[in-house]
Amino acid sequence: MAIAADNLSVVMRQESRMLLSLPGLSGGRAMYHSEGPDLGHSRREPERVTPWCRHVVSGVDLLRNPKYNKGMAFSEQERDHLHLRGLMPPVQLSQTLQMERVMANVRSIDNKLEKYNHLMALQERNHRLFYKVLHDNIDELLPVVGFPTVGMACQKYGLIFRRPRGLFLSMADRGRVHSILTNWPETRVKLIVVTDGERILGLGDLGLQGMGIPVSKLAWAVAAAGITPHETLPVLIDVGTDNEDLLEDKFYFGLRHRRVRGEAYDDLMDEFVDAAQRRFGEQVVFQFTAFDYVNAMRLLLRHRARAVCFNDDLQGTAAIGVSGLLEVFGREREGLGKQKYLFVGAGESGVTFADLLAYAISRYETISLFEAREKIWLFDSKGLVVRDRVEELQYHKLPYVQDHPKCDKLIDAVKALKPNVIIGTTTTSFTKAKTFTQEVCCEMAKNNEHPVIFALSGRHSTLSVEETQEVAAQDAYNWTNGKVHFLGGAQEAAVNMPDGSTRHPRCAYTVYIYPGVALGLRLSAAHCLRDEMLLAAAECLVSQVTDEDRELGAIYPDIAKIRDISAKIAAAVACKAYHLGVARHLPMPRNLLKEAQDMMYQLNYRMYR
Repeated sequence: MAIAADNLSVVMRQESRMLLSLPGLSGGRAMYHSEGPDLGHSRREPERVTPWCRHVVSGVDLLRNPKYNKGMAFSEQERDHLHLRGLMPPVQLSQTLQMERVMANVRSIDNKLEKYNHLMALQERNHRLFYKVLHDNIDELLPVVGFPTVGMACQKYGLIFRRPRGLFLSMADRGRVHSILTNWPETRVKLIVVTDGERILGLGDLGLQGMGIPVSKLAWAVAAAGITPHETLPVLIDVGTDNEDLLEDKFYFGLRHRRVRGEAYDDLMDEFVDAAQRRFGEQVVFQFTAFDYVNAMRLLLRHRARAVCFNDDLQGTAAIGVSGLLEVFGREREGLGKQKYLFVGAGESGVTFADLLAYAISRYETISLFEAREKIWLFDSKGLVVRDRVEELQYHKLPYVQDHPKCDKLIDAVKALKPNVIIGTTTTSFTKAKTFTQEVCCEMAKNNEHPVIFALSGRHSTLSVEETQEVAAQDAYNWTNGKVHFLGGAQEAAVNMPDGSTRHPRCAYTVYIYPGVALGLRLSAAHCLRDEMLLAAAECLVSQVTDEDRELGAIYPDIAKIRDISAKIAAAVACKAYHLGVARHLPMPRNLLKEAQDMMYQLNYRMYR
C-alpha cells in the first residue's frame, strides 16, 4: 500500500518507536548512531526534506564499522546487548593487548611497504586501535605511515589499491564539484587535506597516486592532535600527469593526459574551495600539501583571503625551522637579529622559511622587515641572489636581493659572507647530497664558535640521508669538532662525538607543528592563518624543550609527548587568533589549553550501553 508523502514523517517516527521497543534494544542498552542535521553552519533547505531518525548499529554491521568496532575488546555484556555473541572468538582482549599484537605483526615484517599495508588495513577495521597504535609508537611508525614509506606506497598505488580512501575530483568534474562533495557521507568535516599529486616526497609527479599523502597527513593529525577522524577529508584533484611512465602504466587509475594548467586549473581549484565551504561551512580548514612549489605558493596567496588555508610543506617547514633557531639562540641569549643567515636553496619553501624568520627578527629587534631581510642571504642553483642577477630572478626571491659581487660556488659564498647559520632547503632537482662539504663545514667552524647547520632537504624525499640531505649529522659533528648545532630533515642514528659522548639529534618533523595548528584554527574558528599565529606555534614548541632534551643534543622536545605538544600549540595559536581579532568562536574560553584537550579525539575505547 502506498504511503502519502504528507504522512511519511509520521510513519517513520512510528517505525522508530517500534524499533526502540524491541526486546534487547530498550532500556538504553543499544548503541545509537545519530546522523542529525549539521547545526555548525546554515544551509538552504530544499522544499521537501526526508526527516532523519536514529538507527541501531549492532551485530555484523558494528564489526564492519571502523568508527565503532573494538574487535575482540567487546565486553561480555556488550556482546550480549549488541548481538555480537558468536560472531567472534569468546576470549576478550584488552586494547593494550591488541596493540601488542599489532606491533608484533608489524615488527615481524621486513618490508616497509608491507608494514604500511598492514597498518592501513587496520585503519579500515578499527579507528581507535589504529590511531592508538600510531600515537603510542610514533618514533617507530612515523617513517612507516609517513615519509619515506608513504612515497613508496604512492609509487605502487595501482598495485596495492584495495578500496578508496578519500575523495577524488578531476577535470571532468568541473561544474559539479559541489554535487560530488555531497556524496561524502560525513557532513561535519572540519579539516581537508588536498593535493594534486605533482610533487610527492622528491619523487616528482605521481598524479592520482599522490592520494597516499593526504591520507597519511590526516592519520597523523588524528594521532598527534586528536582531530576527530570523521571530521577529516583527504582529497586528490586529478588534472592529469606529466609522468610518462604513469601514462603508459595499465594499472594507473588517473586521467591519461598531460597536466592541465593555467585558467582551467585555477577554475577547478576555485570551484573546489567554494563548493567545500558551501558543503561543510566557511570554518572548514584547507591544508594544501604536495603541490609543485610554484602552484603551492600561488594557491596559498590566491585563497588565503577567502578561506582558512595553509600549506604544511611551506609554512610547516618555516615554523619548525624558526622554532629550531629560537631554541639555539634563545638558549645562548644572542638573539636571532644578531646573526647572518645563508639559505642554500631559494625555492618557495626556503623563501617562506626566510619570510617567517624575517618577520620574527623584525618583531624581536623592533626593526623594519626591510632591515630584517638584510640579514638573510639566498643561494640558489646559479649562485648568490644579488642585484646583478635581478632580471633573471623569480618574483619570490626579489625581496632578498643583496648588493654583492656574483658568486656561484657555495664555499666562496661562505668565505665571503662568514654566515653564522647555513640552512639547506634544496630540492633533489637542484643539488643532491653533500652540498655542505667538509670544506664548507670547516669554514663554518672557523668563523663561529658554535656554527649552526640545518640540513633540511631530506624532509621531502623517500631516498636515504646519504642521497638527499646536504650533510649527515655524523659528518657535521666530526668536521666541526663537535661544536655544531645541527638539525636534519630526516631521522638519523645516534651520533658519536669526538669526546666519546653520544648525541641524539631529532628530526625536523612538521608533525610537531601542523596538527597543533589545525587544532588551534578549529578551536578559535579563525578566518585566516597569519604569520603571527605561525610564530606563536614556533615559540610554543621551543618552550617545551627540556634540559634533558638539550643534554641529548636535541633541538626539539620528545615526540612521544606529541599530544601534549599539540594541545599547547593549539592553545597558543588560538590565543594569538583572539588577540589579532580573527577568531570567530566567541567569547574566548577562559582556559584554552583545557578546551583544546577536551576537543581531542580520545584514543581509548569507549564502553557501549
